Amino acid sequence: MSTTINDLVSVHIEHKPAFYARIEDISPDVKPGWWQVKLLVLTHPLQVFTWILEESQINGAPFTMGGTPVALEKVVSPVGKVVVGAPPEQPENGGGIRQETAKVVSLRDRKKEK
Repeated sequence: MSTTINDLVSVHIEHKPAFYARIEDISPDVKPGWWQVKLLVLTHPLQVFTWILEESQINGAPFTMGGTPVALEKVVSPVGKVVVGAPPEQPENGGGIRQETAKVVSLRDRKKEK
């Protein structure tokens, strides 16, 4: 599964989940075959890291930083995507993930109720 810009990743350090990040940008590094990966680290306060990685490492292959094992794992939402106007699918999509229909909540109508 290819990881790309705007994907969420779980960063594992020493084989344990450490933090989540969103990939903000992937641009070629000066070294051929390597990429500068800008990560928005979802911590308080927010931080931005830029790591230089090979494509396989962006897609989950383990690597080390200063001898410490690190790996990126793409985060896939447990909620199936719903296409507006598409015919309803079976309740289970085979992976145990329940498809939910989209619900629109009007904030204006909600305000009137109070």
